[in-house]
Amino acid sequence: MSETIWYDVLPTPIGQLLLVADAQGLREVWFETGRQRKSPQPAWVHAARPLAQARRQLEEYFAGERTCFELKLHPVGTPFQLAVWEELGRIPYGVTISYAELARRIGQPAAMRAVGAANGRNPIPIILPCHRVIGSNGSLTGFGGGLPTKRFLLSMEDRVAHGDLFALP
Repeated sequence: MSETIWYDVLPTPIGQLLLVADAQGLREVWFETGRQRKSPQPAWVHAARPLAQARRQLEEYFAGERTCFELKLHPVGTPFQLAVWEELGRIPYGVTISYAELARRIGQPAAMRAVGAANGRNPIPIILPCHRVIGSNGSLTGFGGGLPTKRFLLSMEDRVAHGDLFALP
């Protein structure tokens, strides 16, 4: 017997997000643009209730009212990917780090490329904030939702963190 997978769609300032969950928690967040796009699978069930808490917290995030997520998560990946994704969740709101720093934080300083690959496969962006990882030289590097989305998220967080929610991006 297969487990039920629920999905819902959330309109946001960066476009619609596809939210996906199972009984263990939020599994995926997909962008409608960029390279990280996905459509609901035929076996998935469209239901708002199982995703209501994720919706509410994401709406608060985009309104500048939430800087930390408190959700039950269930990302599916390898042990290495899970370690990288867990560490992403520890990057504070409004702060950026490099891939090298992320590799160091998981205890594998030579694994920058593998960390970059795991970061790129993060199934729960925004909540596990892979957008906060940038190049060592401060450059914005690839992002599943596209660089304009990454720029928007970082700019929004910077404005909120510095108390200027209404400044132009």
